[in-house]
Amino acid sequence: MAEITHKTAGQLQKGNYVLVDGVASTVSGIQTSRPGKHGHAKVRLSAVGIIDGKKREIVVPGHDHMECPIIGKKNAQVLSLSGSTANVMDMETYETYDLTIPDELKDEVTEGCTVLYWQIMDDRVVKQVVANQE
Repeated sequence: MAEITHKTAGQLQKGNYVLVDGVASTVSGIQTSRPGKHGHAKVRLSAVGIIDGKKREIVVPGHDHMECPIIGKKNAQVLSLSGSTANVMDMETYETYDLTIPDELKDEVTEGCTVLYWQIMDDRVVKQVVANQE
């Protein structure tokens, strides 16, 4: 179910999504070294995990292919709340599942409201409240 595309390390730019150590991350910085007499250009990639927020750095040859996750942005309706977990229904497929509500959105999420969530690999993350029904 995880959708992935490929780019060479030299094509990546700040803000792109990339898999670093198997974790979906956002590129926060790129440094490219010049090719040497007997070697290829190297790319030092700094990235921050989308879900865990951890900073990661790797150094790869500029011609290496990197896996880039395709992130699906979808809407869901909140059916019920239980602590920091919301049972939601996808607005397109009508699937229901539980999502963890981030701390910054706990006050805004209510039963019946619509939330925007990101499908990243096999994980789903609530990103914002789209509409409250009142």
